[in-house]
Amino acid sequence: MRQIVLRNPGEFVKREVSVPTLSPGEALVRIRKVGVCGSDFHAFTGSHPIYTYPRVLGHELAGEIVEVGANDFGIRTGDRCAIEPYISCGQCKPCKAGRTNCCEKLRVIGIHVDGGMQEFLPVPLSLLYKSEKLSLEELALVETLGIGAHAVSRSQIGQGQSALVVGAGPIGLAVGEFARAAGADVCIVEKSQWRRDFAISLGMRAVAEPGGLLSDVVFDATGSAASMSQSLSYVAAGGALGFVGLTKEPVTLNDSLLHTREVTIYASRNSRGQFRRIIRMLEESQIKTIPWITDRMALSQVPTEFKDLSSRPTLIKAIVDVEEARS
Repeated sequence: MRQIVLRNPGEFVKREVSVPTLSPGEALVRIRKVGVCGSDFHAFTGSHPIYTYPRVLGHELAGEIVEVGANDFGIRTGDRCAIEPYISCGQCKPCKAGRTNCCEKLRVIGIHVDGGMQEFLPVPLSLLYKSEKLSLEELALVETLGIGAHAVSRSQIGQGQSALVVGAGPIGLAVGEFARAAGADVCIVEKSQWRRDFAISLGMRAVAEPGGLLSDVVFDATGSAASMSQSLSYVAAGGALGFVGLTKEPVTLNDSLLHTREVTIYASRNSRGQFRRIIRMLEESQIKTIPWITDRMALSQVPTEFKDLSSRPTLIKAIVDVEEARS
């Protein structure tokens, strides 16, 4: 089978390998669609703090089950599934406390271990979530939505509160969707006029600058240290600031402002326990993500086209079609 491997930052290569064999408790999945994440772009440039090389990228995944044994998960050959990419140990203190996303030995498919930019992938049955209604492209975006859903869950924002989301990329849009579902009054801050217009087309309020109004909860989804530092100034007294984006750079905060307003600051890591809820919401059309997909490419095009993808001014979400690799 074919893999596309990021051998070093900035260098994709094609590789032919054998179809993997299964271990107990796994299913063999034909990968069909891969969402391109901001962390994939950072891996490509060598600016992400976690990636090691060589690595097969791809953690926003949808596929079709081609081989599976008898199991208690209801997974059968032919099922179309979203793949949760987080492999936790189940034994460490965070896992035993139910904080599996903070597992001390966490492995993320496509980040710590090889991911979905290949034709077949063995996946633990516990990480497969099937749907008979959703398209493969919708299933590939469940992981992206999970990041936003978890961040909103961490904030405990509720009916009648105000939420400010800094950044209208896919993660910021996901945060906005779930904050709105929680009953909050949501506003998105985004410098790009095109992305502001896109957020507005989804029914959200979007502005270029936050103005003087302070919000109960501010979510920074930029991954920019400068933006994360500035976002503290947008939080109302007694409010919360959530860092959803990730940066390698130190984040400097105004301690006087932090104390004066008694702001709670929290980080949000990956997603936990959100996939079934998200699939149900997608199936019920509470959220519609197909408009998010602005760019598509075949797996075979990744080595030549990926490098320019992040600079496209109208990019929201790109999908890699792995099926075309076999044509």
